[in-house]
Amino acid sequence: MTAISEAIINIKNAEDDAEKLIEDSKIKSVEIIEESKTNSINLMDELKNSANEEAKSIIFNAEEKAKIEAKSIMANAEKDVNNIKSQANANVDEAASIIVKNIL
Repeated sequence: MTAISEAIINIKNAEDDAEKLIEDSKIKSVEIIEESKTNSINLMDELKNSANEEAKSIIFNAEEKAKIEAKSIMANAEKDVNNIKSQANANVDEAASIIVKNIL
């Protein structure tokens, strides 16, 4: 009878141990899931910040390039305007000379 009692006690202890193991596993799995969620959120935030910084850098570089190009265009336009003025002044002098010749 003692052997049966010990067997029943051992079975009961094994069941208790199994239930404790199951409960511990559930708790651990919840902890792992929560940690994964937190890590995912942190990673997403880091990626968003990185993407924002990269976008800012791209925009800044594009603006700088556009400023340089605009300055170059302005310088070329200023040269062209000065050339046109010079040619126009030469034509005015020539026109005035022709008018004076025609009047005299």
